[in-house]
Amino acid sequence: MHAFFLYTLIVIIKIVVVFAVTLGSVPAIVLVERKVLGWMQVRPGPNRVGPWGLLQTMVDGAKIFFKENVIPNHVDMLTYQLAPILVITPALVISSVIPFGPDIVIAGHRIPLSITDLDLSLLFFFAVASLTIYGVVLAGWSSNNKWSLLGGLRSAAQMVSYEITLSLAAVGVLLLCGTFSLHAITEQQGGGFWYWNVFRQPLGFVLFLLAALAENNRLPFDLPEAESELTGGYHTEYSSMRFAYFYMAEYMNLFLTASVMAVLFLGGFEPPYPHQFGTSWLEGVHGIIWFGIKVGFFVFLYIWVRATLPRLRYDQLMYLGWKIMLPLAFLNLLGTAVFIAYGWQWWQMGLVWLIVLILTDLVVGHILWRRRRALH
Repeated sequence: MHAFFLYTLIVIIKIVVVFAVTLGSVPAIVLVERKVLGWMQVRPGPNRVGPWGLLQTMVDGAKIFFKENVIPNHVDMLTYQLAPILVITPALVISSVIPFGPDIVIAGHRIPLSITDLDLSLLFFFAVASLTIYGVVLAGWSSNNKWSLLGGLRSAAQMVSYEITLSLAAVGVLLLCGTFSLHAITEQQGGGFWYWNVFRQPLGFVLFLLAALAENNRLPFDLPEAESELTGGYHTEYSSMRFAYFYMAEYMNLFLTASVMAVLFLGGFEPPYPHQFGTSWLEGVHGIIWFGIKVGFFVFLYIWVRATLPRLRYDQLMYLGWKIMLPLAFLNLLGTAVFIAYGWQWWQMGLVWLIVLILTDLVVGHILWRRRRALH
């Protein structure tokens, strides 16, 4: 009985901590994004509230919490109120399978640094992440606004298009590792950075990164929220905390997608040098620090892309997804299967995929150049 209560207490503590980290990532990423965008665009960024503007996101959150919740008369009330919950809930659920660090032992109990370690955790990630689209589509439809509906339909088409590429890019990693467990995939990349999957799957890494940008509606793929075309997209008719739910869900999904990319391609909590993790809490902190550094790298990459690239047209978005990225994803899957069948080493695989990646960049650049010439 004592062991049962101790186990229950540990699980509750992990749930509280993981949910707090996931929710706390929103104001942190928003602040970093606004600061970095300011530096990249040679302007101050937030610098008024608190020292160096560090309290700006807290004040913005408090302001939106006390905003008046305006509900238009023409909405479908039940669906309108349910949609924001359907958007933010999957993000919280996905965080339960992310391995933030190695297993540690406390009071004789082995404790994984994740809420749960499912054998099919990667499949669970894709299954739950795909539920977000229902909230987006329902938000656009229930608002009874043509711009909101167009934003919801755009988002549905975009997520369906790029989710296929996202899944196929991850299948290459699954073929190499032979498991759906995110924890097991992380451990197989231990022993040094040269064992990371990014060197064995450079094409899959690039495809996963681009598809993740589209899945999270980030520039240059933020067509569902195109302000110049759709005023605000699928959440045009939302205000106060209901609007904040959509905003929070976007940044939570950014954080969780960066976490999954860190696990699949950069070794997760494994350091870039040979290291055998022990079971003390210090070893757990060691792994969490490296995991945070890798997630921070991807978050910075997201921000960098936003500051650099303009928004694509919708036809360009679909062209890139279906005619370029999807065939490359199938090519990556086929090539990985061939490499495994012939027993190629990781450096041989990486070298071949690097050549393919360079050739692909040249071909795609030439195609886009010809399309621009044809338009002019």
